[in-house]
Amino acid sequence: MQIIKDQQLIDNTWTFIEDDAPLPEGDITVSLLRWLSEKERLLERGGKIGVRLAPGDQTDSLRPELDKIDLIELNFPIFGDGRLFSVARLLRSRDAYQGEIRAVGQYLPDQVFYLSRVGINAFDLSGQNNTDLVLAAMNQFSVRYQASSN
Repeated sequence: MQIIKDQQLIDNTWTFIEDDAPLPEGDITVSLLRWLSEKERLLERGGKIGVRLAPGDQTDSLRPELDKIDLIELNFPIFGDGRLFSVARLLRSRDAYQGEIRAVGQYLPDQVFYLSRVGINAFDLSGQNNTDLVLAAMNQFSVRYQASSN
């Protein structure tokens, strides 16, 4: 599967691991709950580690270890829930997170431009059927009225 990262189409090397699944080698993301309960074990294994956040997850518990997390996935269960827009903005501005922030789930191509403005720099394409539309949406507007994270 491919993703868009920094406006380039690349292969996805990451795998999301469910809470009850064994931990494989390689680059993985886990839920916030699993991260909080198994953080030492996750940091000791081989491969990079990421955390998948859902709307309503509190990111305060991540702050002390943000430098150890290579990827934060923001999982949009439905396109109408905008709480993760705020999470991305806070991760970039308040928390100074420099790693990859990736949108996964049910975001719309129409939202991609706005998602990139709040700090999301990668987009999982598994829920999208038109990669060209998602890429084009990143440059949809040439005039911006507000500051952004990028």
